Amino acid sequence: MSFLPLISGREVINALEKIGYGVDHQRGSHLVLRHGDPPHRRLTVPDHNEVAKGTL
Repeated sequence: MSFLPLISGREVINALEKIGYGVDHQRGSHLVLRHGDPPHRRLTVPDHNEVAKGTL
């Protein structure tokens, strides 16, 4: 079984920004990221202290 570390939502966002995603908007404690190149995929990331392993 693979090991997934406990990381925060901000760490997930920083990693996704390195591969082309940028913050589009925020609603409550969730940030919506949008990819810069077409087809402009979107991801929702919770801005929590610990992101659940299933979310990763």
